[in-house]
Amino acid sequence: WTYTVGFTVLPHVGGLVGWIFSHKDMPVWYERLKKPSWCPSRKMFPVAWTVLYTGMGYASYLIWNDLGGCNSKAIIPLGLYGAQLALNWAWPPLFFGIHNLKMALIDILCLDGLVIGTMCSWYRINKTATLLMVPYLGWLAMATCLTIRIWKDN
Repeated sequence: WTYTVGFTVLPHVGGLVGWIFSHKDMPVWYERLKKPSWCPSRKMFPVAWTVLYTGMGYASYLIWNDLGGCNSKAIIPLGLYGAQLALNWAWPPLFFGIHNLKMALIDILCLDGLVIGTMCSWYRINKTATLLMVPYLGWLAMATCLTIRIWKDN
């Protein structure tokens, strides 16, 4: 159970740290941005990320477990996962913290590629883990489009 909980909680830790460092003037600054009509409510983001982080964290546990822990077989699948997680955690400070829309856009575009790469590397290992990443990829697609639109309009 320790590993299951640890892997499942890990993504939340970085998300929480990113929020702590970037939430100060988030509501005021974010509300002033020109956003498209299809932008989700600000209240929806914490709920969505809680579900997404839990799913991706558990999925990473499944991969780690199926590969027998940290070994040479796990380098690429878990390395890709770790890299995408780092870019995921970097986005809020870039966007909300230092208000660098261009860097946030570059970050999320790279993140999209790493998530797709992660899912491709996981598919032969554990299809359930791969499927647990599908909602995350869907949310990222929306978030990428939103980031592009906010960057263009502001």
